[in-house]
Amino acid sequence: MLKFARPIHPGEFLREEYMVPLGMSAGVLAKKLNLPRTRIESVVKEEVGLTPDTALRLARSFNTTPEFWMNFQKAYELEIEASKIASELEKIVPLDTAA
Repeated sequence: MLKFARPIHPGEFLREEYMVPLGMSAGVLAKKLNLPRTRIESVVKEEVGLTPDTALRLARSFNTTPEFWMNFQKAYELEIEASKIASELEKIVPLDTAA
């Protein structure tokens, strides 16, 4: 699983590692992906996460894999949730063996 010093939203990664270097706006990327501009804007503003549909389109466009994008989303969500429930998780005693 991806692990960062702080959780990185996939929208931040998309924006900083792809869109900024390419000088690409959300509108241009959305048009290339055949998506509403608002969807890409919401992702890069880190307001919403990636859907499998968007991951498939990003993978095709940037010659990556959909798993790359979905794993990024999953890692982000797990990090955020783990920090929210850290005290609860500490109360759980691990089982030594499976039943």
